[in-house]
Amino acid sequence: MTLEGRAVIGEFRAFLLRTNALALAIGVIIGTALGTVVSSLVNDVIMPPIGMVLGGVDFSKFKVVLKAAVGGDPATEVAIRYGAFINAIIAFVVIAFVVWQLSKMFIKEAPAAEVKTCPFCKEPNAPDATKCRACASQI
Repeated sequence: MTLEGRAVIGEFRAFLLRTNALALAIGVIIGTALGTVVSSLVNDVIMPPIGMVLGGVDFSKFKVVLKAAVGGDPATEVAIRYGAFINAIIAFVVIAFVVWQLSKMFIKEAPAAEVKTCPFCKEPNAPDATKCRACASQI
Protein backbone atom coordinates (compact mmCIF):
# COMPACT_ATOMS: atom_id res chain seq x y z
CA MET A 1 0.00 0.00 0.00
CA THR A 2 1.30 3.44 -0.86
CA LEU A 3 2.07 6.12 1.67
CA GLU A 4 -0.82 8.21 0.34
CA GLY A 5 -3.22 5.27 0.72
CA ARG A 6 -2.12 4.75 4.33
CA ALA A 7 -2.63 8.44 5.05
CA VAL A 8 -6.17 8.30 3.65
CA ILE A 9 -6.99 5.20 5.69
CA GLY A 10 -5.53 6.80 8.84
CA GLU A 11 -7.54 9.96 8.24
CA PHE A 12 -10.71 7.93 7.64
CA ARG A 13 -10.08 5.91 10.82
CA ALA A 14 -9.63 9.14 12.81
CA PHE A 15 -12.91 10.43 11.35
CA LEU A 16 -14.76 7.26 12.36
CA LEU A 17 -13.39 7.38 15.89
CA ARG A 18 -14.49 10.96 16.49
CA THR A 19 -17.43 11.31 18.85
CA ASN A 20 -19.75 12.83 16.24
CA ALA A 21 -19.32 10.00 13.73
CA LEU A 22 -19.81 7.41 16.45
CA ALA A 23 -22.88 9.22 17.77
CA LEU A 24 -24.29 9.37 14.25
CA ALA A 25 -23.78 5.64 13.75
CA ILE A 26 -25.44 4.87 17.09
CA GLY A 27 -28.30 7.21 16.20
CA VAL A 28 -28.88 5.45 12.87
CA ILE A 29 -28.92 2.03 14.54
CA ILE A 30 -31.30 3.14 17.28
CA GLY A 31 -33.45 4.99 14.73
CA THR A 32 -33.78 1.85 12.61
CA ALA A 33 -34.82 -0.18 15.64
CA LEU A 34 -37.23 2.56 16.71
CA GLY A 35 -38.77 2.56 13.22
CA THR A 36 -39.47 -1.16 13.48
CA VAL A 37 -41.04 -0.76 16.91
CA VAL A 38 -43.17 2.19 15.82
CA SER A 39 -44.32 0.38 12.65
CA SER A 40 -45.48 -2.49 14.84
CA LEU A 41 -47.13 -0.05 17.23
CA VAL A 42 -49.05 1.58 14.38
CA ASN A 43 -49.95 -1.61 12.48
CA ASP A 44 -50.61 -3.91 15.44
CA VAL A 45 -51.82 -1.62 18.24
CA ILE A 46 -53.13 1.71 16.94
CA MET A 47 -54.76 0.83 13.61
CA PRO A 48 -56.86 -2.21 14.68
CA PRO A 49 -58.96 -0.25 17.23
CA ILE A 50 -59.35 2.63 14.76
CA GLY A 51 -60.48 0.16 12.12
CA MET A 52 -62.88 -1.47 14.59
CA VAL A 53 -64.41 1.89 15.54
CA LEU A 54 -64.88 2.60 11.84
CA GLY A 55 -66.71 -0.69 11.30
CA GLY A 56 -63.94 -3.26 10.93
CA VAL A 57 -61.95 -1.30 8.36
CA ASP A 58 -58.36 -2.42 7.63
CA PHE A 59 -56.61 0.65 6.25
CA SER A 60 -53.71 -1.34 4.84
CA LYS A 61 -56.05 -3.00 2.34
CA PHE A 62 -57.39 0.26 0.85
CA LYS A 63 -56.30 0.59 -2.77
CA VAL A 64 -57.32 1.69 -6.23
CA VAL A 65 -56.69 -1.11 -8.71
CA LEU A 66 -55.32 0.19 -12.01
CA LYS A 67 -54.78 -3.24 -13.57
CA ALA A 68 -56.27 -6.43 -12.15
CA ALA A 69 -54.07 -9.38 -11.24
CA VAL A 70 -53.41 -11.78 -14.10
CA GLY A 71 -54.34 -15.40 -13.38
CA GLY A 72 -54.99 -14.69 -9.70
CA ASP A 73 -51.32 -13.81 -9.08
CA PRO A 74 -51.30 -10.78 -6.73
CA ALA A 75 -47.77 -9.88 -7.85
CA THR A 76 -49.13 -8.87 -11.27
CA GLU A 77 -51.70 -6.44 -9.87
CA VAL A 78 -51.04 -2.74 -10.42
CA ALA A 79 -52.66 -0.63 -7.71
CA ILE A 80 -52.34 2.59 -5.77
CA ARG A 81 -52.24 1.41 -2.17
CA TYR A 82 -53.34 4.56 -0.35
CA GLY A 83 -54.21 2.58 2.79
CA ALA A 84 -50.55 1.68 3.27
CA PHE A 85 -49.78 5.36 2.75
CA ILE A 86 -52.23 6.30 5.53
CA ASN A 87 -50.48 3.81 7.82
CA ALA A 88 -47.10 5.31 6.87
CA ILE A 89 -48.34 8.82 7.68
CA ILE A 90 -49.59 7.69 11.09
CA ALA A 91 -46.26 5.91 11.72
CA PHE A 92 -44.39 9.08 10.78
CA VAL A 93 -46.46 11.19 13.17
CA VAL A 94 -45.88 8.69 16.00
CA ILE A 95 -42.11 8.54 15.28
CA ALA A 96 -41.87 12.33 15.08
CA PHE A 97 -43.70 12.67 18.40
CA VAL A 98 -41.46 10.09 20.12
CA VAL A 99 -38.27 11.69 18.76
CA TRP A 100 -39.51 15.13 19.82
CA GLN A 101 -40.20 13.87 23.35
CA LEU A 102 -36.79 12.15 23.55
CA SER A 103 -35.02 15.26 22.32
CA LYS A 104 -36.79 17.34 24.97
CA MET A 105 -35.53 14.90 27.64
CA PHE A 106 -31.91 14.72 26.49
CA ILE A 107 -31.16 17.98 24.72
CA LYS A 108 -31.36 20.91 27.06
CA GLU A 109 -31.25 24.44 25.69
CA ALA A 110 -28.22 26.45 26.70
CA PRO A 111 -28.99 29.17 29.20
CA ALA A 112 -29.18 32.64 27.75
CA ALA A 113 -25.92 34.53 27.90
CA GLU A 114 -25.75 37.13 30.63
CA VAL A 115 -25.84 40.69 29.39
CA LYS A 116 -25.70 44.10 31.00
CA THR A 117 -28.22 46.48 29.44
CA CYS A 118 -27.23 50.11 29.01
CA PRO A 119 -29.63 52.30 31.03
CA PHE A 120 -29.45 55.03 28.37
CA CYS A 121 -29.72 53.35 24.96
CA LYS A 122 -30.92 49.90 26.16
CA GLU A 123 -28.27 48.07 24.10
CA PRO A 124 -26.98 44.74 25.45
CA ASN A 125 -23.36 44.67 26.58
CA ALA A 126 -20.99 42.09 28.02
CA PRO A 127 -21.58 41.47 31.75
CA ASP A 128 -18.18 42.89 32.71
CA ALA A 129 -18.46 45.99 30.48
CA THR A 130 -18.03 49.38 32.10
CA LYS A 131 -18.83 51.42 28.98
CA CYS A 132 -21.69 50.87 26.51
CA ARG A 133 -20.49 49.62 23.14
CA ALA A 134 -23.23 51.58 21.34
CA CYS A 135 -23.38 54.99 23.04
CA ALA A 136 -20.15 54.97 25.10
CA SER A 137 -22.01 55.84 28.31
CA GLN A 138 -20.74 54.58 31.64
CA ILE A 139 -22.73 51.54 32.80
